[in-house]
Amino acid sequence: MLSVTNLSKQYRTANGSNLTVLDEVSFNLAAGETFSIVGPSGSGKTTLLGLCAGLDRASSGSVVLSDIVLDDLSEDKRAEVRNRHVGFVFQNFQLIPTLTALENVMVPLELRGDSNAEKIAKQWLQKVGLGDRLDHYPAQLSGGEQQRVCIARAFSTQPQILFADEPTGNLDADNAAGIVDLIFELNKSAGTTLVLVTHDLDLARRTQRILRLKGGKVESLA
Repeated sequence: MLSVTNLSKQYRTANGSNLTVLDEVSFNLAAGETFSIVGPSGSGKTTLLGLCAGLDRASSGSVVLSDIVLDDLSEDKRAEVRNRHVGFVFQNFQLIPTLTALENVMVPLELRGDSNAEKIAKQWLQKVGLGDRLDHYPAQLSGGEQQRVCIARAFSTQPQILFADEPTGNLDADNAAGIVDLIFELNKSAGTTLVLVTHDLDLARRTQRILRLKGGKVESLA
């Protein structure tokens, strides 16, 4: 499902030098596998996730997602791959404030031209416990409810792989536990490959494998 080979990412600093954020990272994921990326702040976790999902382009190395080589694809082609194969859950929710919960979940479905977008979105909001909040805007929802909308949106397109970046980072302990359980429950029933970026080692241990990053390098992979 995901093959990462010798992946590196450098940025040009203000003084003209190169800053290496990721250095020769490699791993492979099978379909349906659950996988955590852990490490201290600044270790390259979110950068790695973005490269794997085709949100950014590596300086060197290769990413193959669902048998598609992302390396040389245009931004439009990478966006098409994301829309067809990938789901996202972010720490900061990234809901559109002027759209209702239902409309937010419908967005990726409509981008795919799905004629049943509204029906599917309603079904997924029911699954995450928000069947009575369809017409509420993000500002009218709690943090936990907003993240549930994000989860419904992520799973609504039946992605082959789900990338979750600190999905409980903005939630209190009670809401965080519920969101984690929901992600794993839905992921298991859908058979989705899960890539989870987290600071929480207890959460990481719920996945089948853990990649530890330190200073942009692989410290361990188990």
